[in-house]
Amino acid sequence: MMTNPTGRLTQGQFSFLPDLTDAEITAQIQYGLDKGYAWSVEYTDDPHPRNTYWEMFGMPMFDLQDAAGVMMELDNCRRTFPGHYIRLMAFDSTRGVESIAMSFIVNRPQDEPGFGLVRQEADGRQIRYTVHSYATDKPEARRY
Repeated sequence: MMTNPTGRLTQGQFSFLPDLTDAEITAQIQYGLDKGYAWSVEYTDDPHPRNTYWEMFGMPMFDLQDAAGVMMELDNCRRTFPGHYIRLMAFDSTRGVESIAMSFIVNRPQDEPGFGLVRQEADGRQIRYTVHSYATDKPEARRY
């Protein structure tokens, strides 16, 4: 992510591609549904790479067979949180364990402030690095 020349957040599938259209998102959702995956919609205003637990919007959609239901939930989330990162996650429960099979960002804020690398000098000659999200310089609910 730190070598991304566009400065865009690169989490999940399709990160280095241009934003997916709703038709392309629908096709990916239907692909997952055909494989038996359950979808959920998540959002955040702190997209730090280690922040893997985003807020869930609504409940996971285990029994859906049509991509239109997931798209309806996504549209509701976009209206509620237009300036947040929103991603879709597909869970594969076929092996008795819910593991993520697909994950991709479907909404971004207009301005992505990016990340900085903070250098820290430790004991002796050790140097430690931390990734700092510029979005967290502002308080919650005022980041975007």
